[in-house]
Amino acid sequence: MRFSVNIPNFGDFADPRTVAKVAVAAEQAGWDGLFVWDHVLHRTHAGRPFGDPWMLLTAAALATSRIRLGTLVTPVARRRPEQLARQVATLDAVSGGRVTFATGLGGPVEDEYASFGDTADPKVLAERLDEGLGLLERYWSGEPVNHSGRHYQASDVTLLPATAQRPRPPVWVAGFWPHRPPMRRAARWDGAVPLFTDARHGHVPPVDQVRDLVAYVREQRDDRSGTPFEIVLGGATPGGDAAATRDLIGPLADAGATWWDERQIQTGQALDRLTPVLRRVEQGPPVL
Repeated sequence: MRFSVNIPNFGDFADPRTVAKVAVAAEQAGWDGLFVWDHVLHRTHAGRPFGDPWMLLTAAALATSRIRLGTLVTPVARRRPEQLARQVATLDAVSGGRVTFATGLGGPVEDEYASFGDTADPKVLAERLDEGLGLLERYWSGEPVNHSGRHYQASDVTLLPATAQRPRPPVWVAGFWPHRPPMRRAARWDGAVPLFTDARHGHVPPVDQVRDLVAYVREQRDDRSGTPFEIVLGGATPGGDAAATRDLIGPLADAGATWWDERQIQTGQALDRLTPVLRRVEQGPPVL
């Protein structure tokens, strides 16, 4: 199992210098990755400054040399695929091939889409997500792209440079379990980032639901069972209590989880504050 730190792109972490500070601390403490949120508007956290995730991650990339970097998660349907392809490829080059690209519908959809006059229809957003992911993969290749789809068009387009990672950065897909469609989408790529209706952001997911999810994804990937695939879970662990942390995470690793993403409780005051997050980061990742 590998271990990452998760921070929002607002509050104290809207400042790229602060994110770089967390990234350096995470790398020195032995964490394997740093992931930031990708929101332009989240009314639950209104009144806070928001930073662009790709600029935040660029600061982190320039300050580190080892940890994986990415968003959890970028809503492809909210972005132009060609612009997003350039942002990811540029970060992959700057970081020396350390980007992991995680995506999903994003949300809250009323905040992130409808507030700006866009559709909030999840079926349309899912169509744009799937079509956009296919385009991203082709753009990242550095090969000519011609595409005429329901939502996007491209005519004899070649975007260079290609991503540093070949054939592309790993793609993880998020979604709420037990909803099946997002996990079927994830099974077509490189990893699943499940959220759970019974365990919101920061809360440790139930082991029985993790087992069900892992079994379902493996069934969907039956024809690709020999290729690597990540199951990314997350929550808040007591960093100062190694035994309690093992009791929380050990059963999840046994159930098939391959990454643990350390998160603050979304409703807690520490969510977007540097001091408590940095304190947890400096305690280091869990030891199983």
